[in-house]
Amino acid sequence: MAKPYRVQVLNQISAHGLKRLPAELYEIGKDIADPDAILVRSADMHSLTIASSVRAIGRAGAGTNNIPVSAMSTRGVPVFNAPGANANAVKELVLAGMLMAARNLPAALQFVAGLDASDPNMDSRVEDGKKAFAGFELTGHTLGVIGLGRIGCLVADAAIRLGMHVIGYDPDITVDAAWSLPAQVRKAHSVAELLKASHFVSIHVPLVAATKHLINAQALETMRPGAVLLNFSREGVVDDNALLAALAAERLRCYVCDFPGPAIHRHPRAIALPHLGASTREAEDNCAQMVADQIRDYLEHGNIRNAVNFPDAVAPRESAYRVAIANANVPNMLGQISTAMAQANLNIRNMLNKSRGEMAYTLVDVDSEVPGAAIESIGRIQGVLSVRYLLAP
Repeated sequence: MAKPYRVQVLNQISAHGLKRLPAELYEIGKDIADPDAILVRSADMHSLTIASSVRAIGRAGAGTNNIPVSAMSTRGVPVFNAPGANANAVKELVLAGMLMAARNLPAALQFVAGLDASDPNMDSRVEDGKKAFAGFELTGHTLGVIGLGRIGCLVADAAIRLGMHVIGYDPDITVDAAWSLPAQVRKAHSVAELLKASHFVSIHVPLVAATKHLINAQALETMRPGAVLLNFSREGVVDDNALLAALAAERLRCYVCDFPGPAIHRHPRAIALPHLGASTREAEDNCAQMVADQIRDYLEHGNIRNAVNFPDAVAPRESAYRVAIANANVPNMLGQISTAMAQANLNIRNMLNKSRGEMAYTLVDVDSEVPGAAIESIGRIQGVLSVRYLLAP
């Protein structure tokens, strides 16, 4: 007997996450044909032909740049991610980045690696050489955090515990983030204000049109001389040409990032890590579990949590018969949906409608079985992108 749901995985997904999809209900594999959902980590999906059967895509991580989100939106397909699931792993790497920059650790390690262990004067060479790597302590210095989501809040809290002063900037901070932000964090009213005040600046924003080259030549001119810039967000948030000019002029002490691009490759004032932000066992498990739970709740019940292109829409079932509708956010859509159900003699027990920008999403629980003709009628409404009929398991 065929299982109700088919899930294709494009990368190695943590077994802890896949176990959240019950074996009796889900068929999971790399070569699944006509999948209902796709789970992905870093695989580039832009060049893939995504089957028309796909109802959802889950990214076991935060960024979705590798997924054609806009194209999925036009098909009424939510793209889920796992915001905050890797937050602790990234926080610890940011702390490591600050310590590497402050104590000149990469250059010191290279110096030690170049020593001749058979040299009888090795000890004296170490003592003579270490003077070139003298650094400074984090305590008492100021960290500026741009972006106060889950990661930014954890970085701020950790820095305070290390004895640092922290200033933060985020014009779009959520209520939950504001509650979790340590009271000692001083609020900046602009990026420029934060840059002027900080010895270290750590960026934690998504790469969107508004944040592309957020750190540009003008911003770098604003920074304190000898400051350290840390980017564990996305490569395009920092303008490479402006960065190279700032490093050459020694306005920046160091640039630390998780993206080893060609512009800064082997630059003596850059520390580039190979995208290690979420590369811990714990983070991979957390991301996989979170996105698997979201995919399952959507496939079985139509609920949406943490979709980057859909509104959050969660409603407890009030009947065994549920219809989930993705549609353009245009006037009279609910009226047309209600009319189509009334014409099919369906009594609506509960209806939830949420919108986000141009996208809207509706969950409708009805008291009786929904005939196929009613689903087809709703699907023909102009602006409806997808319709699913969800019987309770």
